[in-house]
Amino acid sequence: MDNIKHGLISLLLFLDVSQTDILWKDQGDNATMNCSHTKGADYYQMYWYRQLPGETMKLIVFTRLGNNNHDFGDFSKEKFSATKPDAESGTFTVKNLEPEDKGLYFCAVSQPHSGTINLQG
Repeated sequence: MDNIKHGLISLLLFLDVSQTDILWKDQGDNATMNCSHTKGADYYQMYWYRQLPGETMKLIVFTRLGNNNHDFGDFSKEKFSATKPDAESGTFTVKNLEPEDKGLYFCAVSQPHSGTINLQG
């Protein structure tokens, strides 16, 4: 196996959301990034995004506290995993790194949104 170093760069999205700055890992390794925030326990939904060089940003996984069946959409649970141990933190892992995994990874948090819309005419 080639000993290729991969830089997975993560981005600080908001001043009150912090995450792993940069990871250098070997091909075949797993890369785990941490995210935490100080917005309060009401912000228990977490999103992990990826932007590969020359491509647009894509949502990989949506997580929320109390639900271990995270929504990976079109992405493989064989390639990615996530944890949400509490309202103010979470982790995201890229498994079995390959050269094409190099990119920008970042998290964002939100409160749940109400399903009710009040339209007044």
